[in-house]
Amino acid sequence: MTQKPKEQPWLFRTYAGHSTARASNALYRTNLSKGQTGLSVAFDLPTQTGYDSDHELSRGEVGKVGVPVAHLGDMRTLFDQIPLEQMNTSMTINATAPWLLALYIAVAEEQGADISALQGTVQNDIIKEYLSRGTYICPPKPSLRMITDVAAYTQKHLPKWNPMNVCSYHLQEAGATPEQELAFALATACAVLDDLKGKVPAEDFPNMVGRISFFVNAGIRFVTEMCKMRAFVDLWDEICETRYGVTDPKYRRFRYGVQVNSLGLTEQQPENNVYRILIEMLAVTLSKKARARAVQLPAWNEALGLPRPWDQQWSLRMQQILAYETDLLEYDDLFDGNPAVDRKVAELKDGARQELATIDAMGGAVAAIEYMKGRLVESNSERLAKIETKETTVVGVNRWTEAAPSPLTAGDGAIMVADADAERDQIERLQQWRTTRDEAKVKAALESLRQACATGQNVMPASIAAAKAGATTGEWGAVVRAAFGEYRAPTGVSRNPSNRTEGLEPIRDAVAQVSTKLGKPLKFLVGKPGLDGHSNGAEQIAARARDCGMDIHYEGIRLTPAEIVAAAAEQKAHVVGLSILSGSHIPLISETMDRMRAAGLGDIPVVVGGIIPEEDATRLRAMGVAAVYTPKDFELNRIMMDIVGLVDRQSVAAE
Repeated sequence: MTQKPKEQPWLFRTYAGHSTARASNALYRTNLSKGQTGLSVAFDLPTQTGYDSDHELSRGEVGKVGVPVAHLGDMRTLFDQIPLEQMNTSMTINATAPWLLALYIAVAEEQGADISALQGTVQNDIIKEYLSRGTYICPPKPSLRMITDVAAYTQKHLPKWNPMNVCSYHLQEAGATPEQELAFALATACAVLDDLKGKVPAEDFPNMVGRISFFVNAGIRFVTEMCKMRAFVDLWDEICETRYGVTDPKYRRFRYGVQVNSLGLTEQQPENNVYRILIEMLAVTLSKKARARAVQLPAWNEALGLPRPWDQQWSLRMQQILAYETDLLEYDDLFDGNPAVDRKVAELKDGARQELATIDAMGGAVAAIEYMKGRLVESNSERLAKIETKETTVVGVNRWTEAAPSPLTAGDGAIMVADADAERDQIERLQQWRTTRDEAKVKAALESLRQACATGQNVMPASIAAAKAGATTGEWGAVVRAAFGEYRAPTGVSRNPSNRTEGLEPIRDAVAQVSTKLGKPLKFLVGKPGLDGHSNGAEQIAARARDCGMDIHYEGIRLTPAEIVAAAAEQKAHVVGLSILSGSHIPLISETMDRMRAAGLGDIPVVVGGIIPEEDATRLRAMGVAAVYTPKDFELNRIMMDIVGLVDRQSVAAE
């Protein structure tokens, strides 16, 4: 009997980018030499939100969570000695997707590449930015228009490029149940396809349906997650056939890439994360019918800070061992006909269809943004409450917390520290770039972009012309903001307390006592300075404080320290809580504390949360920060009591 040929493995990727384009280029070339088969580019927050590196809001954010790309020169450096015609490049970029794709095309042309041969993906999913990640610029309708502009452009000029990667990854990180993740992602895809229908010829539409890809999250409940992927396959096939009339099965295939769950990585006993990552990878590789087309794995120490090249290599080796040492790729689907799997898949599909029907009745994903955001915040509250009460076990966090010290985290260099000079270096090169370009050409190109935005023309040709002329990310973003306006997404934090009151009585009593002393309800201002859009922690703190009887003020993301201090004064806040997960906590908190003192608010306690190394926490406390919380501080009720205690002590001191 002849053995069946092995399946080709999925693309091996590592999500990477930091400091500068030059440093990131060196990392990419190193990873490719170690056997990585595709690139996955992480951009920094100014690049994601359409600001130049020297903008006020970019302070402290440059090169932190990804690579800064401010102009064609940066993109040129980023892909130096990497032939783009031979690459499969995923760019995790959304609001500025038209611009980054324009820069990529411009560099590929400089390399002499056949543009029609370019392969890769821009994420280009703005709906989930309003729900979970926060790197949006414009209101939903013009954002949707730019998504489909990119799609229509690729249909004509980049036939192998995926113009949109519907991203449910961050939905799960924001608390989505499997049913919500399925429904919200599929509703987003439908919103895009409904809009795209009017922009491409009818005969090309099925092909465009086939070019929509997905990017998902795989959590620790790996049987449920594997069933979720099988449900995705079935539901997408069903939608493509019944809603869009796509008859060719190859255009109805559910194609997806995955990064396994970073939210579930623990700061405590971080070496256990290696097992979590492996188990989560199995959810998206074991079932042939629902196997990922590309996999990128986080590093074991990402809950502590930036992973080193060695840590990324370890995650890459995990993929290679599964693909090349095991016999996984030699077999048909292992789960076909399994009654337990079939039952779970059917249950997930039923739940997702109910959610989809609700969203459709509201007018689709764009109209249902506020509804979906509220659902996510509530689901995340329930998830965290189960960890607090130990209904959900997290090893090393709420059970088996005693452990020997890990030699992997001992000593200096256990995590990578971002180059302290990277921001200054990037700004100097950006300013130099501006002095060497032809200003008249830049001005003319930006005017063409402005006209395209105003008249409804596709924004891609004008964006490419602006890229070649030497325009910057901030200049592109400024034109888009002026044309379409800015937007502040709903926070999902209702003013009304939830029904979850179990265990809150002692805290509510303490809040009431302090409020009586103050002569008014305890006022808690929650703020997110800088560009970090990871709002889950801030939302949960605000929601729990509300349920404990505090008067909360939370405006959402992307505030300057000046705006936060002004709000603290206007609201007469008794305590201020700041959340930053991008690593920019030192400069942003330092500026906020200075402004608080200058405004005469220096006696208001400030608490800070984020991914903050102990050395930085010590520096923050020395600045006057009253308390610092990191992901290991998962007991929100304890944090609430700490906050009440801080305000109480302050009220006594004031007397």
